[in-house]
Amino acid sequence: MLARRAAVAQGERLAQMFQDAPSFMALLEGPDHVFSFTNAAYQRLIAHRTVIGKTTRQALPDIAGQGFYELLDHVYATGESFRGSANPVVLERTPHAPPEERLLDFIYQPVRNAAGTITGIFVEGADVTDSGRALAALEENATRLRFLDELGAAIASSQDADAILAITTRMVGQYLRVSICAYADMDADQDGFTIRGDWSAPGSPSIVGHYSLAAFGHEAVTELSVGRPLVVNDNREELAPDAAATFQNMGIGATICMPLVKEGRLTALMAIHHREPHVWTDDESALIHEVTERSWAHIERVRDEVARRDSADRLRLAAHAAQIGTFDFNPTTGELVWDERCKELFGLPAGAQVTYDVFLAGLHPHDRSKTDQAVQAALDAAVRKPYEIQYRTIGLLDGIERWIAATGHVFFKDDAAIRFVGTVLDVSAQKQAAAALEDMNATLEKRVEERTSQLRRTEEALRQSQKMEAVGQLTGGIAHDFNNLLQGITGALERAQRRIETGRTPEAERYIKIAVDSASRAAALTHRLLAFSRRQTLDPRPADINRLIAGMEDLVRRTMGHDVSVEVVHAGGLWAVHVDTSQLENSLLNLCINARDAMPDGGKLTIETANKWLDDRTATERDLPPGQYVSLCVTDTGTGMTPDVIARAFDPFFTTKPLGRGTGLGLSMIYGFARQSGGQVRIYSEEGKGTTMCLYFPMYLGPRYLGEVEEETQKPSELVERGFGETVLIVDDEEDIRMLIAEVLTENYYSILEASDGASALKILATRQPVHLLVTDVGLPGGMNGRQLAEAARVVRRDLKVLFITGYAENAAVGSGHLEPGMEVLAKPFAMSTLANKVRGMLET
Repeated sequence: MLARRAAVAQGERLAQMFQDAPSFMALLEGPDHVFSFTNAAYQRLIAHRTVIGKTTRQALPDIAGQGFYELLDHVYATGESFRGSANPVVLERTPHAPPEERLLDFIYQPVRNAAGTITGIFVEGADVTDSGRALAALEENATRLRFLDELGAAIASSQDADAILAITTRMVGQYLRVSICAYADMDADQDGFTIRGDWSAPGSPSIVGHYSLAAFGHEAVTELSVGRPLVVNDNREELAPDAAATFQNMGIGATICMPLVKEGRLTALMAIHHREPHVWTDDESALIHEVTERSWAHIERVRDEVARRDSADRLRLAAHAAQIGTFDFNPTTGELVWDERCKELFGLPAGAQVTYDVFLAGLHPHDRSKTDQAVQAALDAAVRKPYEIQYRTIGLLDGIERWIAATGHVFFKDDAAIRFVGTVLDVSAQKQAAAALEDMNATLEKRVEERTSQLRRTEEALRQSQKMEAVGQLTGGIAHDFNNLLQGITGALERAQRRIETGRTPEAERYIKIAVDSASRAAALTHRLLAFSRRQTLDPRPADINRLIAGMEDLVRRTMGHDVSVEVVHAGGLWAVHVDTSQLENSLLNLCINARDAMPDGGKLTIETANKWLDDRTATERDLPPGQYVSLCVTDTGTGMTPDVIARAFDPFFTTKPLGRGTGLGLSMIYGFARQSGGQVRIYSEEGKGTTMCLYFPMYLGPRYLGEVEEETQKPSELVERGFGETVLIVDDEEDIRMLIAEVLTENYYSILEASDGASALKILATRQPVHLLVTDVGLPGGMNGRQLAEAARVVRRDLKVLFITGYAENAAVGSGHLEPGMEVLAKPFAMSTLANKVRGMLET
């Protein structure tokens, strides 16, 4: 009995040991492989399914088709055990989740009874997924390193940059099994790039050529320009339609484009492409980055070596031709090497040995210490500019005194000076000539000063004459146009007055309308003059120029007529700008009308937008600061302009149109508006072939960035909303204007206070009398303008709302368009209904 109990206890301990074993174990019985035992590790592997009493086909249906059922049948039938190493198996390890692949080391061992008959199979093994994948990663990394070593060896001996790039693209393309591998250089303005070479797999076309960077989409511009790679797995899903079409037209479905940025500028690109969509791995991206860095390092090495050889050859040839001596000094060893010409200049024979001390000994005593200090400073690691000095020498053997000019350059390694090379030249003759010239200059200086003074007086007189001529032309044009408009106003009012005096009041309405129309034209002329002078009051706001053009397209087409075809080219991903949209609409319509008039026999009008990156050179050409701009160009196929007409096109009252067809203020207004908005306008024209007028505006960098612009709200109705007895203080030195404003506001149920200057207004504001809104002219008499009045008023009434009205747009007085909260501006002349609605709107906010 005791022996039986001991055996049972031992069996229980053995079963618990199997149950707790770290390797997974299971016992399958019979030819159907029925589970009779599984340990904890096996249950974890199969996600704790209930398998005891079930066949493997019933318990593990997810392994069907992976060969395990057949393998168990073979072991049971033959009695041969089977061992698997890192064998992949796909299991459903989490309910309602996709199957997961695991790597298993396992053994199938047949189990026999006492008679030797196979009764089942014992399964035992371990999950080696993590270690297997780590090993695979190590093998893949080793393969990548071997490839990089092979690539390095292939290009190491090349002395040609194009050959290095050709080898690189071929080997990378074949290694990654891509469709195309290419390299490109960026244009100087960074707007475009040229693919100079590529490798293409069979069936893929070459993509060598010049391309616009913007055509590949906003992501390409923003990512590559700051040195980040462009990674696209499927251009149809990840890019805007225009950008995706650019890639697809090149036979590209997926791409990695790796930028090379040097000194803050995008200089080159290397890219790999797949014909179809492809999910790029981190390993592929890392390989392309490594290849790009290594390839360009080799290219720079080759270019530096070629440049050094060329420089050395040029230096030797130039020195020989110009009788220049050369030296080479090693500051570490003190070794100083002079060529024969250098020795000759210091009065030494050809075979003489030279040291730095011998060099100092050959200097004039006055120059020895300062020369030694200058050379030591040049060798200082902190000094990285060429060394230049002139000094006198005394020939060591011939005793001849000479003036020598020396120029040198220091080379560094690990911030330590290792080499100092340069040239020396005998400038004694130049020194003598300079001394003689100095004497001659002393006698000529007085005459030059007198002549210069005379030329300055003449130039000043000429500038004054030109200024008066321009002012005369401007005032003459203004007088002509305003006299015509005033005639329409005064004449019409006179006839209306006559009709009223004779009791024919209904007939007066026609003449009053004529006067109002003439006044509106006068206001438009004033507006154009202010635009020309860049003093108009603008209402800038974030704007999408593409959206603005779309809203005007029907109007433009109707204005052009049937003989002119219109094409609108919208740039994809167009940046937002910050402009007065009404002024921009007027400018665009004016340019289109000018283009139509330049095509009397019909033609084609093209309106096109684009994003522009202006570097220092291109920005200087356009008289703009470097940066990002949006261009709006209007192109016609008309008569074009001569250079003389282009030079005068923006002058006020200059026009090539027949008398009565234009005032000559349109282009000057557009120019003033563009400049006041921080932009520019440029003319590109060829006589007989057409004209392009381009407006440039800075990219908007406000809260709504890169085109996220709200729709412009509808303009308020002319119907006036009445007040509720609020008190309005009106300040204007023009009594008639005060009377008109007071009358219209009184009619609309407001209480009115009046003042003619700032001082009088402040006295009213100092009382306890309620004032809900201050309406003040900007230009006031008495030494206090409207803006100063508003600031003083807000000292005593902190939340007082202020409406500025101005007949001359004094932007500086109202803060150049940057008003404080609760302040707004209204430009004269304005409709009284507009004023009343503005007052109502401000009081309700």
